[in-house]
Amino acid sequence: MQIGWCTITCRFNQEEGVGDTHNSYAYDGNRVRKWNVTTTNYGKAWAAGDIVSCLIDLDAGTLSFSLNGASLGTAFENLSRGPGIAYFPAISLSFKESVAFNFGSRPLRALLGGPGRLNCDTYPVAGYRPLQDPPRADLVRAQRLLGCFRAVLSVELDPVEGRLLEKESPRWQLQGQPTALLTLAHIFHRFAPLLRKVYLVESVLTSFLLGLVEAGSPEQAQAVVGQILDLLWLFMEDHEVHDCLRQLMMALLRLYRFSPIVPDLSLQILHLRLTVAILRHNRSRKFLLSSVLFDALRSAVFFHIKSPLRVEEAGLQQLIPTTWWPQRPSKEGKDSQEVQEETAEERLRRRAYERGCQRLKQRIEVVEELQVQILKLLLNNKDENGGEASRYIFLTKFRKFLQENASGRGNAPLLCPPEYMVCFLHRLVTALRCCWDEYKAATPHASPSEEAYVPPQVFYNGKVDYFDQQRLGGLLSHLRKTLKDDLASKANILIDPLELQAATMDDLDEDQEPAPAAAPRPLQALAIGGALPLPRPGWLSSPTLGRANRFLSTAAATLMTPRRPLSSAEKAKVRTLSAEQRTREDIEGSQWNEGLLLGRPPEEPGQPLTENSLLEVLDGAVMMYNLSAHQQLGKMVGVSDDVSEYAAALRSTEDRLRRCPQRRKDILEELTKSQKVFSEKLDHLSRRLAWVHATVYSQEKMLDIYWLLRVCLRTIEHSDRTGSLFAFLPEFYLSVAINSYSALKNYFGPVHSLEQLPGEPSRRAWGSSW
Repeated sequence: MQIGWCTITCRFNQEEGVGDTHNSYAYDGNRVRKWNVTTTNYGKAWAAGDIVSCLIDLDAGTLSFSLNGASLGTAFENLSRGPGIAYFPAISLSFKESVAFNFGSRPLRALLGGPGRLNCDTYPVAGYRPLQDPPRADLVRAQRLLGCFRAVLSVELDPVEGRLLEKESPRWQLQGQPTALLTLAHIFHRFAPLLRKVYLVESVLTSFLLGLVEAGSPEQAQAVVGQILDLLWLFMEDHEVHDCLRQLMMALLRLYRFSPIVPDLSLQILHLRLTVAILRHNRSRKFLLSSVLFDALRSAVFFHIKSPLRVEEAGLQQLIPTTWWPQRPSKEGKDSQEVQEETAEERLRRRAYERGCQRLKQRIEVVEELQVQILKLLLNNKDENGGEASRYIFLTKFRKFLQENASGRGNAPLLCPPEYMVCFLHRLVTALRCCWDEYKAATPHASPSEEAYVPPQVFYNGKVDYFDQQRLGGLLSHLRKTLKDDLASKANILIDPLELQAATMDDLDEDQEPAPAAAPRPLQALAIGGALPLPRPGWLSSPTLGRANRFLSTAAATLMTPRRPLSSAEKAKVRTLSAEQRTREDIEGSQWNEGLLLGRPPEEPGQPLTENSLLEVLDGAVMMYNLSAHQQLGKMVGVSDDVSEYAAALRSTEDRLRRCPQRRKDILEELTKSQKVFSEKLDHLSRRLAWVHATVYSQEKMLDIYWLLRVCLRTIEHSDRTGSLFAFLPEFYLSVAINSYSALKNYFGPVHSLEQLPGEPSRRAWGSSW
C-alpha cells in the first residue's frame, strides 16, 4: 500500500502507482519507505488499524506524514507549484488491502480524558485543515441544544414552591413533569434535524453518551442511556431516530475498531459498554438488528479483539516485564535431555512470565464478557411486545451472514475476515451455551448444553436453508428426488411437487448410475455394537465421507438397528424456506406444528433438546468454524513457530559464543550483536505470544472447540441412525469434526493438551487411534 498525493496529470496502471511517477508522492509503512520515482527509507512500520495523516503545505512546498498522531518528519520538499497544478489524495492498493478515508466528514479527535487516554479515530494536526471543513454553524447549534437538554435532565420542578431543584438521582421520570416535557419538545424540534448528520452525531451525541458511560457505573450508565433513547423515540420522528441510531452505531464501530490498544484496554471497554447500553433498549435493539447490524456495517467487528503488532504501544512491557519462551527439543532430539532440565533461574522467569500472562488474560476477559453480553441481548426471545423477538431477527440476519460468506469461500475474499470470524465464533458459543443452560434450568426435561447436537430432521425438512452446501449424498434437489419415498415412510414428509420438478438433468443422470455392491461394516464398527449391520447405500460416496470413513467407524457411528414400523400419521408437505420467508412458528413450532423439528424419525427421542431457535444457532456455529475459523487457528500458530525458531537461533548463537576463542574479537563482536538481536526479537514475540494465547489459544477457547467437536460427533451419530436419511447430513459436519480434532491436537500445545480436556477414557482411546 502506498498512500499520498498526486496531480491530475499522473497516469497509473498495474505496474506504476502513487509515488512511481514524477508528480506523485507516497509513504509505504509496510516497507517503511517513501516514494517519488526513487525510494528511500522513511517513517515507521504501520499495522492494521493505524491512522496515517497525509499533510501537504503548499505555502512551504512540503509534504509530511504522521502515524497515530506522531509526526514522521518532512518527507518531500520543493513540491511543484503554480498555475494549473493541484494535488489530490491518492492511494495504490494490493489485492485484499483496504483503507478507510476521512477527509473531514467526521470529526478529527484529539486527546481526551487525561494524559495517555486516547479516544480517537483520526488525529488533528496544528496548522493544517481537513479537505472538508466541519459544519461549524450546525456544530455550535448542536452543542448549545445539547447543553439545554442536559440542563433539563439535571433539574426538576418543586411541586410545592414551584422552583427548580438539582436532581439527586441521574434517573429521570417522564411522568408528572409536563413543564419539562414541553421544554424538551421545543428543544428536539430544533435538535432532531441535526441528529441525522454524521458529523454531529459523532462529535456531539456520541461524545456525550461516552462521557455518561465513563462517569458512572455500568448500571447507572445503562439506565441513563435507556432514558435518553426513550426521549429520542418520544420527541423525534421514526425516520429521524433511525438515521440517528444508524450513525451512532457506525461511529461506535469505527471507534472500537480504530482505537489504539492501551494497557488496561479501557477504550475498547468504554465503547463496548455504550454499545451494550444502547442494545439493552428494546426498541432501539430491534431496529438496529433489522436495518443496521449485519447490513449497514460489519457487526462482527464488535466481537474481535485486534492483536497489537507493536507491543510497546499496547503496554505489554508493563503487563509482562519478564519474558520467557518454551525450550522445544530439536527435530533430531539432540537437545531433548537439556530441554527437560529447567534451571532455578528459568523457573523463576517462567513463573513471572505466567503471572504477567494471567494479568493480560484477566483484562481481555473483561472485553470478552461485554462482547458476550451483546450477543445475549441479540438472542433475547422474550421481547416481542407486539412485534418479532430479537432472536428471530438475529436468526434471519445471521443466516444471511453465513450465506454471504459461504458463497465467496474459495473464490472471492470472505466478507468477514478469518480473525473476526474466530472471535465471533467463541463469543457466540459462550452466549449460546448460556441461553441453552438457562432454558434447561427452567425446563427440567430439556437437555444440558453438554449433550447438545443438531437433530437429523433439521437437514431435510426445509426449515433451515443450507444454500448450496454439499450433502453427503450430493445436492439437496437430487436427494429429495431419489429419497422421497424414504422421507415419506420414515419421516412422514412429502416434498412439494414444484421442488421435485426443479430437479436438473444431472440429477436424472445420477439416478441411472448403478450402485456398488453393499459392503459389510468395518470390523471397528462391529466391535462397538452387537447387532448385524445393514448395508450402506451406494450414494454415500462423496470425497469427504471417504476421508472420514475411519473417523466415523471408530469415533461417531453406531450400528443401525432394525427400524420399527411407523404409524399411519398424516404426512406433512414441505418446501425449502429462505431465512426471510420464515416466521417464528416455522422455527419454534406450535400446537400442531413441530417447527424446526418437523419430520422426526422414529430413532429420535420425543423430548425436545432445547428451544428450536437455539438449534439453528448451534448449526450456524458449526458452519462458522468450517468457513474460516479453523483456517485462522492454524494461521496464528505461526507466532509460536517463530518463537521456536528464534529460540533455537539464540541457543546456537550462545553456544558459539561459549566456544569462540577470546582472541577473535571480530567474531565475538558479531556474535554478541546477533545475540542481542535474537533476544530483543524473542522479547517482542514472547509478549505477542502471550496475547495470542489469551485471545485465541486459552483453555476456555480450547473447551469451545472441544464442545463443537462433541456436537459434531453426536450429530453424526444421530444422523447415522436414520439409515438412508443420513445422506442429508451436510458435509461440513464431517469436516468440522476432523478439523476441530486436528486443532485440539496440534494448535493448542504446548500450553494446553488433549489430556486436560474433560471426558471419559474412551475419548482418549479414539483420539489416539484416529
